[in-house]
Amino acid sequence: MAEAFAGTWNLKQSKNFDDYMKALSVGFATRQVANMTNPTTIISVDGDKVKLQTTSTFKNTEINFKLGEEFDETTADDRKVKSVVTIEGGKLVHIQKWDGKETSLVREIDGNNLTLTLTLGDVVSTRHYVKA
Repeated sequence: MAEAFAGTWNLKQSKNFDDYMKALSVGFATRQVANMTNPTTIISVDGDKVKLQTTSTFKNTEINFKLGEEFDETTADDRKVKSVVTIEGGKLVHIQKWDGKETSLVREIDGNNLTLTLTLGDVVSTRHYVKA
């Protein structure tokens, strides 16, 4: 099922991302730069292993994981989190937990479009990607 997410995805539209980063306590300068970048996400699947790379002119990140297994992650804003990624109802659901907080990053595919919904408390941001 994760194979459906494999590919290269380019950011085309972003809504409420600054408020989401504020909720994460990301500093002003970092938010300004992050809001101006259009990252590319590259997802590859090899059996039960998934690699998710995000590249931009600002910062590159990479995580490798097995679906359903908790792993340690250092986020683009340098949070140290415990993460788990699962497939639920055709969606790739990524949960990050740290310091008693939790955020979800949910990816959904619709044809050549990928929607990433970021949720922290009552703050929701959507980022729309198109397959390269």
